[in-house]
Amino acid sequence: MIANFYEVTKVDKEGGGYAWKPVENGPVVRAPLIDSNLDVVLNWQSPFEQSGPESKLPTLLAMSQSGTLLPFIDSIIGSSQDKSADGKGKPSSAWDNFLQDSKEFMKKFGGKTGITKLNSTQVFTGMQPSKIQLTALFRAWKNAADEVMTPFNQLMTWALPRHLGADGSMLARLIDLKNQGRPTTEKFINAFLPSDAPTQIALWYKGRTYSPLVIELISEPMNSPIDSSGNYVELAVPMTLGTLTAWDGKDWAATPGAGPSP
Repeated sequence: MIANFYEVTKVDKEGGGYAWKPVENGPVVRAPLIDSNLDVVLNWQSPFEQSGPESKLPTLLAMSQSGTLLPFIDSIIGSSQDKSADGKGKPSSAWDNFLQDSKEFMKKFGGKTGITKLNSTQVFTGMQPSKIQLTALFRAWKNAADEVMTPFNQLMTWALPRHLGADGSMLARLIDLKNQGRPTTEKFINAFLPSDAPTQIALWYKGRTYSPLVIELISEPMNSPIDSSGNYVELAVPMTLGTLTAWDGKDWAATPGAGPSP
């Protein structure tokens, strides 16, 4: 029932490929979760649904299907009765038959639709990285600094970039690099990309390991109670974790397993 958060790093596998492994002797943050939810959003669309007659004549088909077209036709046909054979505004027998046949024909459109299994077939168009919404609860029993502040600060450290370059001008960094003589590959890369992205972590909870993850959102409830030293004695930390990439069935099958070493 206790969630374990720990840092992971990418390592090469024998025979090719790579895997994400826990950082050796790295810190582990443990906390019960007040609530947690895994959201997997899969994009399914039916691209053929606009191929039916409804997309060509939407108003006419809607009126026919709902039955509202009959009164409309009656008003048009009724205003044309002066064209009957006797010329006195009285419909002829042929006109009566035409009117009746028209109504019977239009009634057959009621309740009909052009949607079929073919044009409503959905196709898979992609998916986003999965999201884990959770709230980690930290509570002090003996020492607020060790039991609440230290684990929270560790989560915040993982969430933030490990380092942000102080100089925002790439041109200035390149000129400084040139003045240093022949640059190394590492210095050349640092001149273009001087900052380090946040840490990838893993979550082990209820027998499953979700890895690698990134912390997309973390909140500090600043109205939480504190002790006389200003340390939180209880802190419920809402977090949003995201998988580094979209997962497939093999990734999900690999989630069951043991947690980090104590």
